Amino acid sequence: MKFLYLLPLILMLSAKLRAQTIPKEELIFLTSEWKGERFPDGRPKVPDALIEQAREVNIDDVWTILEGEGYHCQFEGGWKMIHPDKPIVGRAVTAMFMPARPDVEQHIKERGAEKGFKGNTNSWPIQQLSKGDVYVADGFGKISEGTLIGSNLGNAIYARTGTGVVFDASARDVDGLEEIAGFNAFVRDWDPSYLKNVMLTGLNTPIRIGRAIVLPGDLVLTSREGVVFIPAHLAEKVIKIAAFIIVKDQFGFEMLKSGRYTPGEIDNNWTDAIRNAFIEWQHKQAGKAPMTRQELDKMLEKRTW
Repeated sequence: MKFLYLLPLILMLSAKLRAQTIPKEELIFLTSEWKGERFPDGRPKVPDALIEQAREVNIDDVWTILEGEGYHCQFEGGWKMIHPDKPIVGRAVTAMFMPARPDVEQHIKERGAEKGFKGNTNSWPIQQLSKGDVYVADGFGKISEGTLIGSNLGNAIYARTGTGVVFDASARDVDGLEEIAGFNAFVRDWDPSYLKNVMLTGLNTPIRIGRAIVLPGDLVLTSREGVVFIPAHLAEKVIKIAAFIIVKDQFGFEMLKSGRYTPGEIDNNWTDAIRNAFIEWQHKQAGKAPMTRQELDKMLEKRTW
């Protein structure tokens, strides 16, 4: 059964819909903790507003929160990127590639052609993309002849998503990709070769990116440190806490600089006096909606970050 999930021999939807290698029911089963809206193929649809909020949080805080939730395999580092200072944020559309085998690749291409897919299989995932998506591909770390995109496909990806890509593989024509305003790419390396001896074996399936597991619909967040994949059902909780940590740290820095509190007091469980000082401080911050004491107490309850 696992083999069937890996091979795109069950492209069950028409070209107007989203094709995938596992049935919609299976994708819903694998992401059953998600209770919100879904795409027609069953992929969790993290709200656009949450994606925008995620742009402001710290990836270290996100990692820490996920660790506290018991999710230890959601981060991967060691990337080369076009714009280190421009994070990629969006919902994962996943693709799995493997070394080519002629008989299997022929079957894949014939079935794909029947369903309206055109060109080489590395372009097929692009047909599944929509605004706010991030194309995430397991290219088994191949560099030479493992270039999943160049500037042509890069333009097509950005036109559909407005974001970028995360590839455990390489890409070519970095100068051309750099000219795509707003586009970013996290890859293992850059290489001038063309893609060769590689075939698509999974589309919108669970994949492995280095030491991380990625499911379709995960919230992708990048920084210069690396990439974190937030399970869709935890996205709201994680981003909310990460946003709070930023404000909490701002308060802590000010208290430490003023000498009002010591590092030991700020870094440990807050006393009533510190919590009240935080609420008072928040009311003085322009443009920010302050928390109530009840909201603060709930946020700090059973803290694991």
